[in-house]
Amino acid sequence: MKVRQDAWSHEDDLLLAETVLRYIRDGGTQLAAFEEVGDKLNRTSAACGFRWNAEVRKKYEPAVAIAKKQRKERKRALDKLKKVDSTESKKMIKTKPPLEMEWLPAPSSPTAQWSVPSSLQAQLQEEEDSDLYQPLPVKQKSITLDDCIYFMQNLKREQQTGQGSHLEQERLKNENHLLKRRIAMLEDQIQKLEEMQSVINDDYEMLVQIMDRAKKMTALQNEVM
Repeated sequence: MKVRQDAWSHEDDLLLAETVLRYIRDGGTQLAAFEEVGDKLNRTSAACGFRWNAEVRKKYEPAVAIAKKQRKERKRALDKLKKVDSTESKKMIKTKPPLEMEWLPAPSSPTAQWSVPSSLQAQLQEEEDSDLYQPLPVKQKSITLDDCIYFMQNLKREQQTGQGSHLEQERLKNENHLLKRRIAMLEDQIQKLEEMQSVINDDYEMLVQIMDRAKKMTALQNEVM
């Protein structure tokens, strides 16, 4: 029992569209397409038909027109092929005038050979030159709607991949710019800290000198006393 009633996803709509377009192109019915999609998605054919007519069909109107055109062209090509095959078959079985057989005389000696009469050679040459033995035209494969959809999907994936790579490059570029600014700020802070350290060192040396002088003055005062 098909009981699925959740919302339709983009992948569900795409499967529905591809299946319906394939049935239209191949000469099938939309009801059969709805039943196939229902079996795959665990939905009823009525739900698939309602989704197609209410939401999906209007998005694929150009593709529907192309599928119908391909169906007509395919039917026309098949009819033409059947007609050509029928004509070729009739041509193959058409009664040809029998070859005029001539009794050849026995060779005059065991080593002698028969020669083909000129009339028989001409008739055989006519058979070879006729289009009875001409090769049939090679049937070239036509591009189908499935090929177009597959190509467009690959192109979309490639574009999305290229867009993702571009966004990644932009993100890395911005991060690099921020890192450069941070490095510059840190270098400026280091320079300021080095300047402060130099001032502190100078003050410390001056303090040490003052303390040495004070000790010396204290020692002199003690000696005098």
